[in-house]
Amino acid sequence: MVLRLPHLTQSFTLTCLLAFGLSSIAWANPIGNLNAPQGTAVDPGEGYFIANANGDPGDRNNHGFITKLNQDGEVVDLHFIQDGQGPTVLHSPTGMVLVGQHLFVADLDTIRVFDKTTGKPVYSIPLARLNCSSLTGLTARSDGRLYVSDTNTNAIYQIDPAQDYKVSLFVQDDRLSGPRGLAINPRSGRLVGVSWNEGKIFEIDEEGTITELMANTFFSRRFHNLDGIDFDRFGSMYVSDFTAGKIWRIRPDFKKEVIAEFLISPAGLAVDRQKHLILVPYLYANGAEINGLEMPVNAGQKRKRRTLSDYGLKFPDEATTD
Repeated sequence: MVLRLPHLTQSFTLTCLLAFGLSSIAWANPIGNLNAPQGTAVDPGEGYFIANANGDPGDRNNHGFITKLNQDGEVVDLHFIQDGQGPTVLHSPTGMVLVGQHLFVADLDTIRVFDKTTGKPVYSIPLARLNCSSLTGLTARSDGRLYVSDTNTNAIYQIDPAQDYKVSLFVQDDRLSGPRGLAINPRSGRLVGVSWNEGKIFEIDEEGTITELMANTFFSRRFHNLDGIDFDRFGSMYVSDFTAGKIWRIRPDFKKEVIAEFLISPAGLAVDRQKHLILVPYLYANGAEINGLEMPVNAGQKRKRRTLSDYGLKFPDEATTD
C-alpha cells in the first residue's frame, strides 16, 4: 500500500505485520507542512509536540521551530515555538520531554525549557562547557530527573531539578556507540537507549552499569542507525531505524518484529501510552504520522482475520502530493 501524504516531498509505504492474539486501534493521522522533523513528545491527554530543524539537522542557524498538535493529532500551531519570536532561541531541536508544565528540548549544546501552554522560554541549561555539541535523546524519571545523550562524545548526562538543574556526567563509554534516543522502561525503571553508530540497544542502571540488550553480530546485522525509542504501557519497546526505514517492536520477552518498513527516515518517535498510539516523524519527508498500535488481548478469545484497516491504514489510494 503506497501512502502519499499531503505536502510531503516523497511517498512512503507502511507494511504492518499481523500477529496472533492481537487487536488494534483503527486510527491514523498524517501531518504535513513540517520541515526536517527530528523529535516528538506526548503530553498525555492534551496533545503532542514535534521538533523541526527547519534546515540541515545540526546547523546552528536559529531557524528551528516546534509544532503543537491537539489530542486528536490535529495541528493547533505549526510554529508554536519559533526561533526569533521575542527572546526564543532554537537552532536544531531534537529530543523532547514534558515535566509538569514545562517542555524540555535538546538543542545542540543546550537544553531549552518552554512553557507548554504559552510556548514562552522559561529557562535554559547550557552544556557547551562539557564539550557537548550533539544533544539528542531526552527523557525524564517520575521524580523529574532528566537524562540527555550527546551522540558525538558517547556520553549521557543527568540533570537534577532538585539541585537547580545541576548537570552531571551519568556515563561516558565507547560501548554506547553514538547514543541517540533515550527512554525510561516503565516496568524496570531503568534507562534504555539506542545507538546510532552500531545499532545497539542498551540499558543502564542507577549506578551507571551498561548492559547490552540487543546488538548486531558477525552473522546478523538487523539494526542500522537507530534513532528513536519509547515504550507502551504493556512494556513493549518501539525503536526506529533511520537508515533501514523500519519501526521495530520488541516485547518484554525480547521477541522482536518489524511493524512498519519502507519508511523515509523515521526519527525520534514517541508513544502515547494512554491511547496506545505511536507518533513517528519522517525527517526527509517533512512530515509525521500518528498510528494505532496493536493491543494485547486475552489469548483465549476467538481470533479473527485482520486487514490493514485494523492497523489505522485508511488512506485514499489516489491521494496526491501538493
